[in-house]
Amino acid sequence: MAEPNGINERQRELFVRKSARVAASYLKRAKALSEMPDAAKPFFDVLENIYIKLTDIQKPEDRKSIGTLCVMVPAELIYAAGAMPVRLCSGSYTAYSIGDDYIPRDACPLVKAVMGFGKARALPAFDNCSLLIAPVTCDCKKKLAGVIDTVKNTVPLHVPPLKKEDADTEVFLKELYRLIPILEKETGVQITARSLAEGINTVGNAQYEMSEFLKYRRHDPALMSGTQVLSVMNAYSYMPVSMWAKQMHRLNGEMKQRLEQERFVSRKNQPRILVTGSPIAFPNIKVPLLIEEMGGVFAADETCMGERGLYDPVSVIDPSFDGMMRALASRYTKPCTCPVFVDNSQRIYRIKQMIKEHKIQGVIYHVLRGCLVYDYEYQLMEEAMGKLNIPIIRVESDYNEEDVEQLRIRIEAFIELIKMHTSA
Repeated sequence: MAEPNGINERQRELFVRKSARVAASYLKRAKALSEMPDAAKPFFDVLENIYIKLTDIQKPEDRKSIGTLCVMVPAELIYAAGAMPVRLCSGSYTAYSIGDDYIPRDACPLVKAVMGFGKARALPAFDNCSLLIAPVTCDCKKKLAGVIDTVKNTVPLHVPPLKKEDADTEVFLKELYRLIPILEKETGVQITARSLAEGINTVGNAQYEMSEFLKYRRHDPALMSGTQVLSVMNAYSYMPVSMWAKQMHRLNGEMKQRLEQERFVSRKNQPRILVTGSPIAFPNIKVPLLIEEMGGVFAADETCMGERGLYDPVSVIDPSFDGMMRALASRYTKPCTCPVFVDNSQRIYRIKQMIKEHKIQGVIYHVLRGCLVYDYEYQLMEEAMGKLNIPIIRVESDYNEEDVEQLRIRIEAFIELIKMHTSA
């Protein structure tokens, strides 16, 4: 018998076994790509604990977890409320399969995976969140906010479609102010100017370590596998920010040593590829894996599960409470390159900038099936890359394993194309 609003115990046991097996397989392949830095291992341990051992987030017992379904939710505000944000955007095909029974067929797999975890009640990182915050970015996220509320108390967060004018930022600012009493009621902690400043500084420290790390990631030849880098970024979703920053500081120290000792994981003539488009959430890391297993270098990513989430720090000019709130609203809208905004010319500019910084020779535009907001912009990206004489390929994928061989053939052919293009 199926349980109300969920699955039966037998289904849950099968879910746990299959989900853990798939996650373990991807972790093993990522580790085997190259000599992984010792300082990166704790990040992999976190992913193993969450998806294979199925343990809860490592955090103080008195601190509540607040689930977030997008990088548009200010982590600083949640930390100011004495809670920990947990980003629940998963790439689990097993959870996707369960969510497929509750979400329309043509919806994106990420939304289905979130719903699947809600129904399965088998992922402590999800189950132990006392509240979910769901930014209304695309149509799928909008409807998810309503459907997932049957599983977990969910707060929708309106994101304005425009961001150029101050009036657009005001819209988001009002939403953040609306969120404050909800968080305070949930945690029993009042958000003050002091706690908000501490939250901004704590996240800012992680952003600083990220900026330092990017200096090493840009190096050619590469100092670390790009798939391993993306795994480190994914681990941020399940770690207290201070713990992540501390471990990132250690990783930066090891990367510095690698550079001094010229311990590279790639050769000078290997094609350097940037991945952009739909989020690549663990354990669905098959595209980065295929790039590196086929001889390419996954040199950079412009995705919300990668460096975009920590790229821009909050710039506080006015240290008053309202000044800091306005700085938050501005940081999470104006520099954001998510295609949910009507005018997204900043994204093209940012990718051009990354191509130069990371010495990119080809772009893979990743589209999750059903993710229309990213798919809509491919033509603009193709035109921009054409003007730069940079090869680009659109890769549409799902969370299942059925398309792996097709992806392998296309990515291998694309890598060969880059080789011919750069040697011409």
